[in-house]
Amino acid sequence: MKTMLSGLKPSGQLTLGNYIGALREFVKYQDEYSLYIFIANLHCITVPQDPKELQKNLRDSAALYLACGMDPEKITLFLQSDVKAHAQLGYILSCYCYLGELNRMTQYKDRVRKEKDHTQSLTSGFYSYPTLMASDILIYDADYVPVGEDQRQHVELARDIANRFNNRYGPTFTVPECLAPKVGARIMSLSDPTKKMSKSDIDGDKGCIYLLDEPEIAHKKIMSAKTDSYNKIAFDPEKQPGVANLLSILSSLSGKPIEDLVKNFAESNYGTFKAAVADEVVKVLNTIQEKYNNIINTNLMEEVFIKGSKKAEVAANAKLKEVQKKIGLEIF
Repeated sequence: MKTMLSGLKPSGQLTLGNYIGALREFVKYQDEYSLYIFIANLHCITVPQDPKELQKNLRDSAALYLACGMDPEKITLFLQSDVKAHAQLGYILSCYCYLGELNRMTQYKDRVRKEKDHTQSLTSGFYSYPTLMASDILIYDADYVPVGEDQRQHVELARDIANRFNNRYGPTFTVPECLAPKVGARIMSLSDPTKKMSKSDIDGDKGCIYLLDEPEIAHKKIMSAKTDSYNKIAFDPEKQPGVANLLSILSSLSGKPIEDLVKNFAESNYGTFKAAVADEVVKVLNTIQEKYNNIINTNLMEEVFIKGSKKAEVAANAKLKEVQKKIGLEIF
């Protein structure tokens, strides 16, 4: 069975975009792959976080992973910081990654453009975290990493580092491949459909639907979603990005092809169409939140994640030892 790995960085509350693009896909994959899924809490602290808020987000994420259908008997679920080998291998891999490669990372370049004096506001952790991400992937010999287009560059860096290391020391790391869902991989903001739905956006509360949003609030956000003046239901991401985004959401949640949805709503106005999308979103949120409420105040999360971290440690420590032996760090 092939190995797949992924993790989400819960620096804020998980969104509908996270569910469609990642969480729901994990559930589909758990019967097909040896699946490692982790909460990427080390990646959260590359920018300042309020400790209490971060802890809440981590707990909510752990509960939502389970509420969305991940089966701890099929998936290895764990908290990134509980497996210390991630950070140690991350440092080692940083010694096989070039400054030019980190300078080309899109997220770093975008942040530098936004910051007037990035030397004062950006941490070295933000700059070098792609090597930790490479460690997250390579330490489990992942064959596949399910990612959206915005994360593909990080997997490519992991591939480059793996090939570089393998060429120097012999076969050590599996070179991973990207895997993206065909529909809904990149859900856009409701308030600005040219940008990804993100909890970090300035208009995040309007553009984002959070998995723990009250259903009536989520419904209102969908009804207020930006569309256009065409008043025509068509999948045209360039001319009608708002409508295309809502079609992607509805298609992803209902399982109906976008072409069929376009035909079904051919005679509908935007209000009718939005109401149908909102109803589908609310139905999904109600199901997730009911399960979340049954999990959040129990010991289930702790039991699952302790068991998962112990299992992950076995594989991670074995790979770390192999790497350290090959580069000459091991003497006993």
